[in-house]
Amino acid sequence: MTRRRHRLALAVAAVSVLGLAVWLTPAQASGGALHDSTASVSATAPLPRPSYVPKIRHVFVINIENKGYDETFGAGSASPYLAGKLRRMGVLLNSYYATAHNSLPNYLAQISGQAPTVAGQLDCQLYSPFTATGPDQDPGQKVGTGCVYPDDVDTLPMQLTRSGLTWRGYMQQMNRPCQHPALGTVDPTQHASRGHNYAVRHNPFMYFRAITARKQFCKSHVRLLAGLTHDLAHVGTTRNLTYISPDLCRDGHDDPCAGGAKGGLPRVDGFLRRWVPRILASPAFQRNGMLVITADESDSPVEDSTSCCDEAPGPNVLKPGIIGPGGGKVGALVISHFTRRNTWSTTPYNHYSLLASLEEIFGQPKLGMAGQTGLPVFGLDVYNNGWWNR
Repeated sequence: MTRRRHRLALAVAAVSVLGLAVWLTPAQASGGALHDSTASVSATAPLPRPSYVPKIRHVFVINIENKGYDETFGAGSASPYLAGKLRRMGVLLNSYYATAHNSLPNYLAQISGQAPTVAGQLDCQLYSPFTATGPDQDPGQKVGTGCVYPDDVDTLPMQLTRSGLTWRGYMQQMNRPCQHPALGTVDPTQHASRGHNYAVRHNPFMYFRAITARKQFCKSHVRLLAGLTHDLAHVGTTRNLTYISPDLCRDGHDDPCAGGAKGGLPRVDGFLRRWVPRILASPAFQRNGMLVITADESDSPVEDSTSCCDEAPGPNVLKPGIIGPGGGKVGALVISHFTRRNTWSTTPYNHYSLLASLEEIFGQPKLGMAGQTGLPVFGLDVYNNGWWNR
């Protein structure tokens, strides 16, 4: 036995004694470091799962835009596929809330647990670097102004990378992988144009230097949506976390869409009819997958700035919802072999709850606002298909 293999065997044995579930990449299994062309990322073992969390290995998250719960899932919904056929396939979280206005802070909440900044509430019209104005505050909050967080701000994607797990963001109508403005310049994607409906502000990975500064790493992880078809074909090419952002027309944000076509919830239905069956039929989902469909925020700060779960405002803004405490009730639908069809949960949840729940699934410490004491996380009300834990 070579020294390298001997050291690896001892390390695996030590982890097994501790009862940790370690999922190794090929690079780790051969003793290599996780790295890209610009920087290395140190490896860490996942934490044990809580007993109520099933052995989910592949999670798919789709966000639609600016739709409140009643509009999406209520009687007469303009999205009958989502509110009807898909809803009957899973558990509907009918007290799930957004955490902020406008769009961007909600996406950032889902992958980092960072509460809004003033610039974030304005959807970061200027793609500006985050500037610290004071020491960090609990729970894990950066204090300052600006949009693009420095390298020391952790995210769920980087947690997964360190643990040897995989992830990709898939962005519709992005021109090239990892597309974002240059630091300090105006974001040209704030408004759609004919044939180009990609919005950087709906791509949360672009707001963390730990991702964007590693250029090849970023390009390999934040991809065009068209590549998802290939990646779904095999378990080995489907990432542990698949995060999907439709474009400004098909996520329901614009109505009419740029160029005059009808948008809104009917276009959401068209997008879901195309992609959700592919996800549900994929080998990875069939084996151990979970799909979450939710909305970034309810319709507008004026109409709905309610919150749940004792949401705290964070250090940088007094009101995450601009005129209120949150982003309004949006609902979320969870579909999995580990959930029962046509059921619901009335437990209050929000985007920080989603992050905390994903971190429990993947064995990660809870970041930022996801680590608040008493924050509800998905439990047996969501993982309610009882066969899995018998």
